[in-house]
Amino acid sequence: MSLRERKKQETKRHISEVALRLFVERGFDHVTVTEVARAADVAANTVYNYFKVKEDLVIPPASRDRLAAIVRGRAAGQSAAGAVLATLRDELRRRDGSIGLTEGFGRFLEMARAAPTLTARLVQLAEQMVAELAAALAEETGAAPGDPTPALVAEQLGWVHEHVLREIGRRTADGQPPAAIADALLERLDTIESLLGDRVLTYATRDTTWTPTE
Repeated sequence: MSLRERKKQETKRHISEVALRLFVERGFDHVTVTEVARAADVAANTVYNYFKVKEDLVIPPASRDRLAAIVRGRAAGQSAAGAVLATLRDELRRRDGSIGLTEGFGRFLEMARAAPTLTARLVQLAEQMVAELAAALAEETGAAPGDPTPALVAEQLGWVHEHVLREIGRRTADGQPPAAIADALLERLDTIESLLGDRVLTYATRDTTWTPTE
């Protein structure tokens, strides 16, 4: 990455961090983009250069590609379900803050749930994740037009992902610490995997001769 690109990424991250702090402190609907810009010491137009709408400061549009990206990046010999389950387990073991395993996530969750536009965005995001994953599975498996299998598998894996995130939110709201939440959900994933059928668990298994350079 060039110096210019690194500076752009740093500016974007700084704006996002400042915005989240203000949103959590005062509420999403009670903070304007102009106020975010002032607190971040940038122009309002600079904020809009990086974030098209205010909601993007909290939920980046790129998030919708998360499941598809996980599947596209799976290893040789690994299935789509295997990749999603492995990623979730890894994030839980690392107490990854990106999925809410931080001490401050409770306040963030309260802020997001209090803003109708953010709750609607989260619902839309879950739908987009499944749609992107279904498209990726159809492309990689060469599924015939009209074959419902990619979409059905994507919906099941989307549910697994959504269930984990929903449980993190519920348990956080109940006051459980991140370590306890992670341990409980690692056990939950074992149960979920045991309930998924072999066809889902083995669907879109990448050829063992595949290499990243292909």
